[in-house]
Amino acid sequence: MNRRNFIQSKVAGTAILASSGLVCKASAQNPPTVNEKTSMLDVDVLVVGGGSAGHVAAIQAGRLGAKTVLLERNSQLGGTTTTGGVCFPGLFHAWGKQIISGIGWDLVAKSVKIDGRELQDFTKNHRSHVPYHVDLNGQLYSLLAEEACLDAGVSLAYYQFPEKVAQTSEGWLVNVRGQGVNYQLRCKQIIDCSGNATVVGMLGFERLRGDTRQPGTQVVVYKGLDMEVVNKNAKHIQQMYNEAVKEGRLQKGDTWSGKAMQPIRSKRGNVNHIFGADSTDAGTQTQTNLAGRKSVLRMLKFLKTIPGGENASIDRMMNETATRETFRIKGETMITVNDYQTGRKFDDALSYSFYPIDLHTKDGVVPKHLKRGVVPTIPRGSLIPKGSRNLMVAGRCLSSDRYANSAARVQASCMGMGQAAACTAVLAAKTSTTPKDVPISEIHSLLREHGAIVPA
Repeated sequence: MNRRNFIQSKVAGTAILASSGLVCKASAQNPPTVNEKTSMLDVDVLVVGGGSAGHVAAIQAGRLGAKTVLLERNSQLGGTTTTGGVCFPGLFHAWGKQIISGIGWDLVAKSVKIDGRELQDFTKNHRSHVPYHVDLNGQLYSLLAEEACLDAGVSLAYYQFPEKVAQTSEGWLVNVRGQGVNYQLRCKQIIDCSGNATVVGMLGFERLRGDTRQPGTQVVVYKGLDMEVVNKNAKHIQQMYNEAVKEGRLQKGDTWSGKAMQPIRSKRGNVNHIFGADSTDAGTQTQTNLAGRKSVLRMLKFLKTIPGGENASIDRMMNETATRETFRIKGETMITVNDYQTGRKFDDALSYSFYPIDLHTKDGVVPKHLKRGVVPTIPRGSLIPKGSRNLMVAGRCLSSDRYANSAARVQASCMGMGQAAACTAVLAAKTSTTPKDVPISEIHSLLREHGAIVPA
């Protein structure tokens, strides 16, 4: 199919999607209605999950003229950045230069500008990676991501998820279910950006998962404390904290550093460890959320007993506890910690990644920084479930060992993966082939055309 016919088929397809009322193609002035009758919808690319990788993948696929549907179980896009509350994504820069750009970076930079902030100087050298994160307004980011999806012709389907997936001669038949809706999608390519490799698991392809998982975090920022009084009494407050843990009024993990001043002084809210956090299904996510909220409430009650904390309250808390680790796929290529730490340049590298090895444990976390000049790469093979066709993943569920995954899972890396996966999937759909067989040179060319940085 040539590009002109591909785009024409997209336009016809989006009209069908909009008229069904099952996915959103309407403006705020003309909202869609829900058609409760089972329908059959034909699309080119189905993206499952609208998190760090998923919304970027959907935008890229839409901009390339593919009929694209994005299924998202929650009410907004952005995942870890928005729903999870980690509204300081990173890392887009390494060693004084930008190594991840494209759609994700454009949205980040735009949100910072609209919010009246300025980007920091990324050429400065810091011992820690923390100053290279970009602080932004998460809710503004979600609005801009949604606008970009709609402008790209992406059909958004909130509160919906794949219930069953079956292989066909031309791709996939997907049963989609949501509140009041139940329909089928025929699609040529699927990009699983669920974080849990949900579709990969449904299809029976191998997934990996350790006996233990990294703890999650219930992002929260406190307010109302008299910081002058608090700072004068920091040593005493730490003693009070230790005693509260000993007595069971607080639990290990209510601060992931074991330091009482951490949640008091934090403006980003990454202050606790929720052990056993799991987002693989509704039941485990519910238990994870309950545990996160209990942790916040325990800490708030404690803060109100410390000197200067009588008026302590909650300034910002996310409605979902963010998880760091669930399933990873077994892909055509497995990224090892040695690959990551040495900056291995894979022959089929599609994007860069940059972050310290960052495995959170019951005893906290001590990042292991990469050696100067090292910039790891993400190969196409790590995004393709081993033995599969017409199926890719992007995001934290990529094929990698636990230590490599602890670094590659961060937002900027996932955004780069999402854009690369979308270019690959659309080229595969246009040429009636599978992602593994698309020439790397063509993927690289398309990525460059859309502002991405390709490993050299």
